[in-house]
Amino acid sequence: MPLYLIQNDRLKHIRSKPFRLEKNIQKLCEKNLKEIFNLDCVSSEFSVKNFRIDTLAFDPQVKAFVIIEYKKDKKFSVVDQGYSYLSVMLNNKADFILEYNTNQKKSLKKDDIDWSQSKIIFISPSFTDYQIGAINFKDLPIELWEIKRYANNTVNLTKIQTQGATESIKTISKRTKEIAKVSREIKTYTKEEHLKSIPEEMKELYEKLESRILEIGENITIKPTKKYIGFIARTNFIDIRIQKKALKIWLNLKKGELKDPKGIARDISKIGHWGNGDYEIHMIGDSILEYIIKLIKQSHEKNRE
Repeated sequence: MPLYLIQNDRLKHIRSKPFRLEKNIQKLCEKNLKEIFNLDCVSSEFSVKNFRIDTLAFDPQVKAFVIIEYKKDKKFSVVDQGYSYLSVMLNNKADFILEYNTNQKKSLKKDDIDWSQSKIIFISPSFTDYQIGAINFKDLPIELWEIKRYANNTVNLTKIQTQGATESIKTISKRTKEIAKVSREIKTYTKEEHLKSIPEEMKELYEKLESRILEIGENITIKPTKKYIGFIARTNFIDIRIQKKALKIWLNLKKGELKDPKGIARDISKIGHWGNGDYEIHMIGDSILEYIIKLIKQSHEKNRE
């Protein structure tokens, strides 16, 4: 997609400035992992067995490792390579924990990690139609991100979205032992799984709230995790856990940042909890939906692009 600069109501085309080396992409991303993906950088060029991982990262929100690979070559198979890396991680968990503890100066234990939410991210200037088609599964722990650099020192990262994916990777895992083994331990969560066994009135309440949240701004994405469903602008601005009698909502604002004259949000800054932020709301009906949306907009404003 062409990029333009507005100058006196005229559009000036900004030329692309391709990366010369994969290493240039890696260096830029590693220095900005927190800004781009809200991930902690653990290690660069991490070697384990016969594999060398470009970037080993950690997701502090879900307590899981993320492997990042940078590509300019379009001939590789994202599924085969992705599952090979995830397999080597699951077979060598102690090495990954040791690498984290050594570089982060922390004491992470095996049980502190949710291995089921591990994933791999491929970053490239472009992907082929075949590579994009290969990730069209609803539960694939693999993400493709295209990165473009422009002559005005602007960089754009875009996640490749699956198009109407309904088939599970498990349908082909029987043909590949490595995929089958990884699929038994790593799980990609969906909204439908969060809504399973939930009363109809709670499903309707969630759908109504979700619809209103998506109207707040552009480029809001939904990211289901094991414990909650996150809504992301630049980072998570609201997380929702669907329960049988209520929606538990977390607003990603620090204590003192929320203007809540009705006092419906609970201060949980000193309490362990899932989700992001220091405020929690229990929503049992839609009678104060509009007021809750006003609170959510405050978090969106703080955490948007």
